[in-house]
Amino acid sequence: MDTQTINKPSPKKVRRIVAAAVVVLLLILLAASSFTTIASGTVGVVSVFGAVQDEPLTEGLHAVIPFVTTVTKMNTKTQKVEAVCAAASKDLQTISTTIVVNYHVIESQAPQLYASVGRGYEDIIVVPAIQESVKAVVAQYSAEELITKRQLVSTSIADKLEEKIGSFGLAIEVFNITNLEFSEAFNAAIEAKQTAAQEALKAQQDLNRIKIEAEQKVVNAQAQADATRAQAEAEAYAIEIIQRQLAQSEAYLEYQKIQKWNGQLPQVQGDSSPIIDLRENP
Repeated sequence: MDTQTINKPSPKKVRRIVAAAVVVLLLILLAASSFTTIASGTVGVVSVFGAVQDEPLTEGLHAVIPFVTTVTKMNTKTQKVEAVCAAASKDLQTISTTIVVNYHVIESQAPQLYASVGRGYEDIIVVPAIQESVKAVVAQYSAEELITKRQLVSTSIADKLEEKIGSFGLAIEVFNITNLEFSEAFNAAIEAKQTAAQEALKAQQDLNRIKIEAEQKVVNAQAQADATRAQAEAEAYAIEIIQRQLAQSEAYLEYQKIQKWNGQLPQVQGDSSPIIDLRENP
């Protein structure tokens, strides 16, 4: 018998070695499947023989029963979804909107969400709920009100969406209407209305300016008239005072006599002294 034949392990020994390796491997797999790790920002949904349990597993290391328990990890971080929606306003204008929503899965309700919807909740729940909410709210406003009351419209849609997805274990963090488009005909009508409003405002401003200028002219004319009248009254009063003062002056009386004399000496007989008659001639 040669050396190689003597050193070659027997088939029985090989089977034992293989069996031992398999056992070790099974033990390793068993040990590995007996624990699960839940990372931050996720929760574990536990299913026992396919039945979803109410309590989720939070972040950390957890022991589970192998081959009986399965753990599905659900994302609870902030997620973003963008949806384009078409709707009709109260006055039957076609409106196109782009909605952006930040939301997250509520940890305590993750098992119920997984049991009722699964992991495709964004396409199954969130996007359709956004579209339904937009249509329901937009129909309550005219196209013009959607512009002038945009914040109110946004709040109303967000409230409606929260109501629809909240029961599934989803919470809204941020809701935004990033785009709001109307038909070309409506845009042209709005532009024409704005132009007319601007022209009307300019006309009103011009009218107010003309009115103010006219009123200022009236005020100036009245002031000028008052000044002229006051000056005339002052001059008349001054003349009256002067006349009154002169009337009391002897020199003024002599002046009046001279003014009345016609330049002829009176013809009289008797005394040779000339007498001037200051009485008015008939």
